[in-house]
Amino acid sequence: MTQVPDPQPTGDELLKVFAALGNPHRLRIVAALVSGGRDYVSRLARELGIGRPLLHMHLQRLEAAGLVTGSLELAEDGKAMKYFEVTPFAYTLTPDIVAAAARTITEEEETVKEKAK
Repeated sequence: MTQVPDPQPTGDELLKVFAALGNPHRLRIVAALVSGGRDYVSRLARELGIGRPLLHMHLQRLEAAGLVTGSLELAEDGKAMKYFEVTPFAYTLTPDIVAAAARTITEEEETVKEKAK
């Protein structure tokens, strides 16, 4: 697993994390990976009761925010399987941390809104 992120995230990093976790499917994905451990897309989709394409899109958002990591592996039968696991993360939110992060935002407001969808 990778290292825990910097406790003083930039505004852009914090926005990516908030956007990634601001969806019930993505919260359930993180919860499933925490409780069940590392898993591959097809099994995770069955467990969560959502389609693989939708799950993959949500996993991409979580991965872009640094909350999960994926790795492609070959099964014994030669089939490629993408496994995902939660990366360690911990964020402390205080008014001062939010204010400091806000001063470092470089993304345009409209771009942030589009990415949050």
